[in-house]
Amino acid sequence: MRPLRYSINITLDGCCDHRAIPASEELHRHAAAILARADALLFGRVTYEMMEAAWRPARTGGGPDMPADRMDPFARTIDAAKKYVVSSSLDAVDWNAELVRGDLREAVQRLKQEPGEGLYVGGVRLPLALAELGLIDEYEFVVHPRLAGHGPTLFAGLSQYVDLTLVDRLELGSGAVAMRYEPRSRRGDRAVPRRG
Repeated sequence: MRPLRYSINITLDGCCDHRAIPASEELHRHAAAILARADALLFGRVTYEMMEAAWRPARTGGGPDMPADRMDPFARTIDAAKKYVVSSSLDAVDWNAELVRGDLREAVQRLKQEPGEGLYVGGVRLPLALAELGLIDEYEFVVHPRLAGHGPTLFAGLSQYVDLTLVDRLELGSGAVAMRYEPRSRRGDRAVPRRG
């Protein structure tokens, strides 16, 4: 079974608004390496539309008019990747994408059953739903040394605790730290219900 991995950039105070995260060539290289470990990407509608607007060459003046730093390496990686989009409001998708409909648990479990190296999920709302279902096999938080003073934050409304075990840590030159975790429940521990 291929694993479902989640990675997101956040500030020290927990803000996951992409506009609050300082972009750099090193960060894009790191993100491209994460995407390269996946056979396909899984996005909700909002994240799919945001990524398409920012990184699809045809939409952003791609080709010879696109600055070289926008095409190397993250843009090429995400442009070529197979994408699955969880949405009940979109009628169709393109950009090497396919709509995912129906029961989320069943649909994602089917995708995980396919052969390959792994799936990657991005965004905020879809990962919350997947965490609730216990479907995320690896979490990566790239924590940036910045205080944003605003949200959004991750996993607001999660109904139970998800205990994690640190499996890897990487310090980036910018001072950001990428920390990878696996759910302890994968190791036989049970999730702990959150108390009001």
